[in-house]
This record gives sequence, C-alpha cells and structure tokens, in this order.
Amino acid sequence: MEVVTSIAHCANSPHLRCPRRTTLTPTSTRPISRSCWGLFFPFLGLVEPKNEEHRATISQLYIDNKPIPAHPLPSPFLWLQDPFCYLRLGSRKRLAMSSSWTSSEAINGMYIPSALLVIGTAIVKKEWLPYAAALAAILSGWKVMSNRQRKVLNPTEFQNFELKEKTIVSHNVAIYRFALPRPTDILGLPIGQHISLAATIEGQSKEIMRSYTPISSDQEAGYFDLLVKVYPQGNISKHLAGLRIGQTMKVRGPKGAMVYTPNMVKKIGMIAGGTGITPMLQIIKAIIRGRPRNGGNDTTQVDLIFANVNPDDILLKEELDQLAKEDDGFRVYYVLNNPPEGWEGGVGFVTPDMIKAKLPAAAPDTKVLICGPPPMVSAMKKATESLGFKKAGLVSKLDDQVFCF
Repeated sequence: MEVVTSIAHCANSPHLRCPRRTTLTPTSTRPISRSCWGLFFPFLGLVEPKNEEHRATISQLYIDNKPIPAHPLPSPFLWLQDPFCYLRLGSRKRLAMSSSWTSSEAINGMYIPSALLVIGTAIVKKEWLPYAAALAAILSGWKVMSNRQRKVLNPTEFQNFELKEKTIVSHNVAIYRFALPRPTDILGLPIGQHISLAATIEGQSKEIMRSYTPISSDQEAGYFDLLVKVYPQGNISKHLAGLRIGQTMKVRGPKGAMVYTPNMVKKIGMIAGGTGITPMLQIIKAIIRGRPRNGGNDTTQVDLIFANVNPDDILLKEELDQLAKEDDGFRVYYVLNNPPEGWEGGVGFVTPDMIKAKLPAAAPDTKVLICGPPPMVSAMKKATESLGFKKAGLVSKLDDQVFCF
C-alpha cells in the first residue's frame, strides 16, 4: 500500500499541526484466511499472528537496569534455563512472560493444531503416532522461530531499504517510512545511536553519507521512520525528498557513542535545535516507556529546551506536548526567534540564564545532551561550561557530562 500524507494546521490551534491523509493508493492484497484451514494449519501462513501486545509487554521488562530484548514469544522454560534470572523478574513480570505462551495466538497457532494432528493420527493409525508427534513439534518450533524478531542493521555493510510511505510535514520537512524485509523485523538500533544514509548524487564523484536518528524505535516492528528537513546544500536530504514510493535508500549502522540505559544519571537536560530533536525524542520515549508504571524502573528526570526560528518550525510538537502531559518527569520549554503574539515560551537565542532556569544544575548525577546546527552546538558548549558543567570535548564520549550528538 502506498500512502502519502501531509500535516495540516488544526482549525482550533494555528500552532499545532495534525496529520491529514491526502493520497491513498492501495494495491491488491490477499485477505487473511479465517477458514478452518487457517485454524488447523497456521504454520502455512494463512493466519497472521498478533504479537504487538506481547512485544509491548515484554519490552518493558528489565533485569539490573538492562532491558530484556523484545520477543513475541519468550521461552516458557526460562525458569529452567536461568532460574536466578527468572526469580529476579518478580511475579508480575513472570506472569507477563508466561502470558505470551497462554495467549489465544499461541493456543490457536500451536497447541490446537498440534493436538488435532496427534489425536487425529492416534484415531486413524496409531503406529504413525510418533511421526505425528515429531511433525507437530517441528511445525510448532518453526512457527515460533519464524515469528522471532530479527535485527537487520549491519554496522559494516550498507543495505537497501524500500521507501514505504512519505508524510509531508511542511514545505521542507517530511517523515520517510522505510520497510524492513519482514513484518516482524526490527532495526536493532540502541537508544541514543544513529544510522548512516548513503547515495550517489549526480555531479558528485564520491558517494555521499550523512547520519540520521530515526524517530521510531525497536518497539515498532517492520519499519523505521526518519524525520528529515531539506536544506539548500543538503545532498542527502534533497535526495530523500526526490525518492518515490518503492525506491530504496542505502543504510548502515548502528553508530555513535551514546547508548542510553535506564537510570544512567538522575537528571538529564536537553538542548535541541530544529531536527536536532530526533535523538532527544528517541531517548525521551525510551525513558517514559521504562517508567515504573509501565513495568520498568527508570526514574530519570528530563528537561528539554527546544529552539526554533518560527512556530511552524517546531517539529513533533504535538507528540512532545502529549508526552509532557502524560509524564510528570518530562518537561519541555520552547524557544522561538520569531514568536507569535501571545507567545509564552522563550524568545531569541538560548542563553545561559535560560539554561539555568529550565535545566537541572551541574551535578555528578546530571548530564546535558545537545543536538542542533553547528553554531548552536558551539554556543551551548560555552554556555554550559559557564554554568559549572565540565567542558565538552571535541568528540563526545558516553561518560561526558555534556554530550553533543
């Protein structure tokens, strides 16, 4: 299915942009069978499993502050394979893991077909019973393995990913959705890291590469989203803008020194400019996903200063506002060079006074993350240093108090 959408202003708020579908060109698709054959032989692929709920549940599990990799059907024998790990999960989390194996998908997709195969064989020809049992075990195992999530990123080789959808945000900003090889595949990008995009541009002798941070995460299987602003001198951004649905882009990764882990510090201050919001959003969403109310243990406090020129330049504002509304541990402060009448946020450039008022003070358990245009990043390095933070290095490292993407 080819989908092109655009972002339009809401009638009740000129500064909020809401998605509006403008073009929808469906291709012919084969409906999923709901017949008895789909029930008895799901391993033929006639019934599509619904594992999103299970992935969401399992992805919230943590052991020693390290997330357990999302898996549609985690092993029911974890208690036997690693009893200490199993006991440390806690009763609620053990129940979450076992629920995947007692779900309707597991029952209809493995247990019932296997039981029918074995029972039917026992009734018709008992001497074939061992073969039927072996076949049922093989098919059930294949069913489980075929639904396992696979990380597709390769840090040493570029791969081609097909453009599936394009969402027009403004005249020079769009969200590009690229399909992964299988619906259950995940990108395999650690929180805080980014990917490299490469293309051969007309008139250029060498292949051009640029780094981007997806706004999607491994919680969303089958695709990844890139929010990209087209700049006059941006070779890759202009190349992306010219891509048509069905064309491919070369991608390699993961890369980058930042790898976020729950509670790595007590407080995080963020300063973002323009599309520099993308790595910040990735980390913010990971922190909120890991809150105790969601089954995790992440209590990190996050404050964000998001600077732009005009109101229309504030990317992902609706999502940021919604996250701030839902989570008491996340606050966002907007700064504009050209604010509209009645604007309640900051005005002009981000200043040391602004940082002092809106971000946590320098402390051993505090980290500041910066991402934006080079002049802004340079200015923010000096501003944070003047406020008592350790001087940012030329190349940021994970342990730096001030980390620049």
